[in-house]
Amino acid sequence: MITVNDRDRIGWREGMTVEGLMKEMGYDYALITVTVDGVLVPEDDYGTFRLRDGSRVVVFHLAHGG
Repeated sequence: MITVNDRDRIGWREGMTVEGLMKEMGYDYALITVTVDGVLVPEDDYGTFRLRDGSRVVVFHLAHGG
């Protein structure tokens, strides 16, 4: 089980990546930052960074405005 933003729970699958999780969750914002178990994941690694069963993922959308 993967915990996302301390509220959502997603079933873990072998080979699951940050990119796959974001697609499954419907996150498609341009400016997203992701940490896995407290470690910042570089955007270039989203497609290859594999999640472990029990990972705690924080996804936040950076926004600006005035």
